[in-house]
Formats: sequence, C-alpha cells, structure tokens
Amino acid sequence: MGWFDAVQKGIHKANRFIAGVGACFLLPLMVMTAVDVVGRDALNSPIPGTFELSQYMLSVFILLGFAYTHQEKGHVTVSLFTSRLPYLAQVVLKIITTLLMLVVCCILAWQGWVVGIEEKTVSDMLRVPQYPFRLLVAFAACTLCLQLLSDLRDSLKQLAGRAP
Repeated sequence: MGWFDAVQKGIHKANRFIAGVGACFLLPLMVMTAVDVVGRDALNSPIPGTFELSQYMLSVFILLGFAYTHQEKGHVTVSLFTSRLPYLAQVVLKIITTLLMLVVCCILAWQGWVVGIEEKTVSDMLRVPQYPFRLLVAFAACTLCLQLLSDLRDSLKQLAGRAP
C-alpha cells in the first residue's frame, strides 16, 4: 500500500466521520420541528426561533454530508449517453468532469472563506452569528475537493489501465 492509498483511506474515514457529525443534527431537527408543529396546532403557541434553527441545522446536515455522498456515489448522475460510450471515453469524461468539479469546488472554498471571515451579520430573531455557517461552506467545499482528488487519482489509474 502506497502513501497515497493511506491518504485516500484517511480521506474516506474523515468523510464518514464528518457526515456522522452532520447526521447528529438530523434528530434534533426532526424533534424540534415536530414539537413546533404540535405546539402551533394543538396549543396555538409555536416555539420562537424554530424556523431559524431548522435552517441552520439543515445547512449543517447537508454541507457536512457532501463529500461522503460523493464518496459513496450518492449524487444524481445522468448516464443515458455516457453508458453507451466505450470504456476509455467514459474514463476520459469522468476525468474531465472531476477536474471541472474540482475547479468549481476550489472557487467555492475560496469564496466561502472570504465571505465567511468578512461576515458580521446575525440572524433576525435569535441573533445567531452568520459567519460559522458561511465558513462551513468553505469547509464542506474543501472536504469535497479532497474527495475529488481521490476520485481523480482513481480515474487516472483506470486510464492508465492499472485499475478496473
């Protein structure tokens, strides 16, 4: 096992852990939403700030799961045309799309960082600072970049004929 294989294994473990942290926000989100709905309908008294908190928890849940979802090939793909192409053309297209995604994610990480460190606003009702969530966009983009680099390496190995 080479050094990059060890790095790749570490990236996969980190993505799984980060997605698990994000999943921890799902249960409180569901409970809070259910209690708010019951409070609004049965008691005519909704929980103040539930909408804001649910937005924040949902963003954490989604952003922390991006890289793991990509790692598990869980994103939607359209292979209507590419599945009919020869194997070599499929691999070349996979490399091209991975490189394009890598460029977009690098820009997203960079701009997420820039916007995050400059952010000074707080939410309307609960006065929650916005900068951690803006910085989370940069963090999620960085983790996705690492996963994309891992995928790029695998695709290049396929192109060279050393991997299935």
